[in-house]
Amino acid sequence: MKHDIATIGQLADLSAFDEIIDVRSPAEFADDHIPGSVNCPVLDDRQRSEVGTLYKQVSPFAARRIGAAYVAENIAGHLRSHFCQRDRNWRPLVVCWRGGQRSGSLTHILRRIGWDAQQLEGGYKTYRRLVIAALAEIPRRLSLRVICGATGSGKSRILQAIGTRGEQILDLEELACHKGSVLGVLPDCRQPSQKMFESRLLTVLTALDPSRRVFVEAESRKIGSLQVPEALIETMRAGECITIEASIDSRVDFLLRDYDYFLGDPDWLLARLHALRDLQGSEAIQRWSGYARNASWRELVRELLQLHYDPLYCRSQKQNYAGYTAPVSLSTADLSAGGIDALARRICGAA
Repeated sequence: MKHDIATIGQLADLSAFDEIIDVRSPAEFADDHIPGSVNCPVLDDRQRSEVGTLYKQVSPFAARRIGAAYVAENIAGHLRSHFCQRDRNWRPLVVCWRGGQRSGSLTHILRRIGWDAQQLEGGYKTYRRLVIAALAEIPRRLSLRVICGATGSGKSRILQAIGTRGEQILDLEELACHKGSVLGVLPDCRQPSQKMFESRLLTVLTALDPSRRVFVEAESRKIGSLQVPEALIETMRAGECITIEASIDSRVDFLLRDYDYFLGDPDWLLARLHALRDLQGSEAIQRWSGYARNASWRELVRELLQLHYDPLYCRSQKQNYAGYTAPVSLSTADLSAGGIDALARRICGAA
């Protein structure tokens, strides 16, 4: 085996290194990367595109000639900035897409300086295979308590309040940057890529103690544009359900507070509601549009709950969650901050 090549069989092996240096372009790094790694690209996005075009349209030699110049310039910059304070015993792991020339170039130079730099065999693709394997196995070890309840029951807030009481929680909507419904898009917060979502999810899962219960909110297979891994959704659907039965008035009040950012942009809200046209028909969409334009928010929210969200919720829970047939049920008419904290206390005692 070459002394500058690192072969890892499990994600825990990554902890043997002092630092993980990802030399892929910023766009590749933004799509997904090993948690905690640092991006020191040897080709930036523009340079990578230029080299790739030369490779396809001119020749591999022409691409390598200009690529080598860019790589040398960029590595020199990283040596002067990021690596200049590293001591003699620093041991980094260098990662590119598949353990090829980009990571090999930086590894070679770091080793010539005197550091025990290692190049990850298989690169990011090795990491990605290990993530997929772990997500197929780790969720099945967990004992899940699933917080159920119709839209507007404050499930996410209750879950967070449970976490503040020292219980283990898995907040999928926070990881996905989405509230999980057609109106769940968060302002100024893009969802991560599917790969990044799975990396973030795995980081949380590996930190959980499987000997202790874990609370999670009931979700569908998709949260916005992101897919919940199969092993996790199956474990959730087999978990014990705790159902919040909140009054319609308390749910309307809660949603008006929790989605207050909609109130300042009716046009954006109407564009989202348009996605419901096939399910609810043109007449309902026109009526809801009138509510929004007239700032009749309470009427709009109440109808959305009663005509759209509640029927969907009842069908989904009964079909998908085994524990929903005999859940622990908690009734409330108070979804204020104090009411949510009281529910969290009751859940922690009842679960």
